[in-house]
Amino acid sequence: MNLDEILQVFIVESRELLEEMENALLAVAQADDKSELVNAIFRAAHTIKGSAGMFGLEPIVDFTHVAESVLDQVRDGHLELDETLTVLLLSCCDHLGALVDTVEAGHTEPGQELLAAGLPLSAQLHARLDQPAGRHAQALAVAPERDEPVHRIDGGPGDHDHWHISLRFGPDVMKNGMDPLSFIRYLGQLGTITGIVTLPDAMPALESMDPENCYLGFEIAFKSDADKATIDNVFEFVRDDCRIRILAPDSRISEYLSLIEELPEESSRLGEMLVRCGSITAQELAAALDVQERCHPDGGLIGDILVDQRTVQPVVVEAALAKQKQVSESKSQENRSIRVDADKLDHLINLVGELIIAGASANLIARRTQIVELLECTSTLSGLVEEVRDSALQLRMVKIGATFNRFQRVVHDVSREIGKDIRLAVSGEDTELDKTVVEKIADPLTHLVRNAIDHGIEAAELRAARGKPAQGCVTLNAFHDSGSIVIEVSDDGGGLKRERILAKALERGLVEPGRVLSDKEIYGLIFEPGFSTAEQVTNLSGRGVGMDVVKRNILALRGSVDINSEEGVGTTVSVRLPLTLAIINGFQVGLGKSVFVIPMDMVEECVEFNAEAGRDYIDLRGQVLPFVRLRDLFAIEGAAARRQSIVVVRYAGKKAGLVVDHLLGEFQTVIKPLGKIFNGVKCISGSSILGSGEVALILDIAALFNGIEDDGVLQLAA
Repeated sequence: MNLDEILQVFIVESRELLEEMENALLAVAQADDKSELVNAIFRAAHTIKGSAGMFGLEPIVDFTHVAESVLDQVRDGHLELDETLTVLLLSCCDHLGALVDTVEAGHTEPGQELLAAGLPLSAQLHARLDQPAGRHAQALAVAPERDEPVHRIDGGPGDHDHWHISLRFGPDVMKNGMDPLSFIRYLGQLGTITGIVTLPDAMPALESMDPENCYLGFEIAFKSDADKATIDNVFEFVRDDCRIRILAPDSRISEYLSLIEELPEESSRLGEMLVRCGSITAQELAAALDVQERCHPDGGLIGDILVDQRTVQPVVVEAALAKQKQVSESKSQENRSIRVDADKLDHLINLVGELIIAGASANLIARRTQIVELLECTSTLSGLVEEVRDSALQLRMVKIGATFNRFQRVVHDVSREIGKDIRLAVSGEDTELDKTVVEKIADPLTHLVRNAIDHGIEAAELRAARGKPAQGCVTLNAFHDSGSIVIEVSDDGGGLKRERILAKALERGLVEPGRVLSDKEIYGLIFEPGFSTAEQVTNLSGRGVGMDVVKRNILALRGSVDINSEEGVGTTVSVRLPLTLAIINGFQVGLGKSVFVIPMDMVEECVEFNAEAGRDYIDLRGQVLPFVRLRDLFAIEGAAARRQSIVVVRYAGKKAGLVVDHLLGEFQTVIKPLGKIFNGVKCISGSSILGSGEVALILDIAALFNGIEDDGVLQLAA
């Protein structure tokens, strides 16, 4: 792999890490335990900084270093990750993304405009570090730099199972208002000090001694049932002015080993595992990492450093390493994945499509010749082609959760902009669909979400008057239904105002006066170009631009969009899309000499056509089934077949029938887009090439259902 390829990997991984940072920052406010999310944010920033340093990308390194320092303060509890800091860090993510974009464009140095945009962010980050909590870094600078090993002292006659605490106070501890002995006395509330040795080894010569400085250290044998973190917290207020080492009693080793074994099967760093089991504290780990960075720039093992410092027993480190290896081996079996360029996948799908067409042609020739060996070979070939097709399509299937997670930021930023308190609820994020569909649906969904925030959710005062919680909720949900994916954008706001929409439509001449419309027809009017009922224009909406584009983009994906709303309760916009835009299982039907294809996932059954003359419905096992005569719809010339059939299809929870001349059976169907000249053709969503070389048209079931529903029959079959 050459340098350019490695740099491309850095760009991709940096964007993934920035996305993880953003998601964690947006989730931290609702989290009960924020520590894991804060650690994830810190790790992402640290990884970006380290990777950027490998390529000499100093602007990214310098900016990330400041953000990382702030996150370190948050992780240590010296800074609170409040709403203001969250917004600042989100802006930092955006700036880092812009810096990465610059690298992708081939520039190692960002432009002056981008550098200028980062200066206010850096200033705000530095301001956070200069607050009183920033004294932590200054105190460490004057604290003793001795990293000598700690040796356990005797805890009394016959007592070798005790905590050992090694204390080295900094010279300014008393100047800062702290009494070293008070902390030692406080230990008595947690247990019993069974031995103590005072160490004057830092005492200077008499003539250079400052009477206000502290030069003493202590080695303490301590008997207590408290855990290591609790003992360490005794020195919380003096931590910046001292160095602390705590050795656990021998009896605790077996407990640590058991806790390590019980840790979940997930990738963790050695130090994190030791902190989680309680054998070291977060402060001890931070100190060891500092030693690693200063004294082992080539990457000394953190476990060896902790053992050398006598912070943790070697057997505990060995157990953690064994657990880490076990998890690593397990993950290596699970995560055998590689990155594949999207263009290569698209090319593969195109080749598979051509293979299906060629296979269909071979099948047709085999049936005509009736050569047994050829029929067997083509049958085997068809099965293999179908498996290759399914595998190739599966490669392009992605979970919609990644798209949904992007809207956490949209809701966060837009709700702050318009002064509303709104949260985003997500469900069905594991639902899979074609990556091409995911890419093209992102913009329409963004508009629907912003519309729900601006138009749907009421102001807090109005919500309170209606007995609703002050915080509004926008919900994204996805699920599979009849070979399609349904994405719902819901809000618990005021709902659409039916009468206002109708009045606006009458005013604009979209509806004839006196015409009776259903709720669905009235709500559908908001998709008309330029239609808006907003009383005032905002930065987000009110100009009547957008909803018509949303519908047009969804229709271009062979999808449909519907609205359900209840005034005062909320609105749900349902977007229904095909799972893939490339290859489907199709059911072929004949109308005269023409062949049409119905998506197989929508086909329920086939029955004989026996409707009475003049009727457009039949009795299907006691249920009314409306149908449409495709021969009449498409003006097919010639006489109808003597025995016609009805193909029963289901769409959006409703059934209808399609009257056809012949049933030709199930075939793999490669979807080919229609030319621009056919854009106005209704009830046709695409075409396919048959084995004979002829073209078959793919039926648009959504449009057919809408046509039947407009005739007032479909609701009987729901």
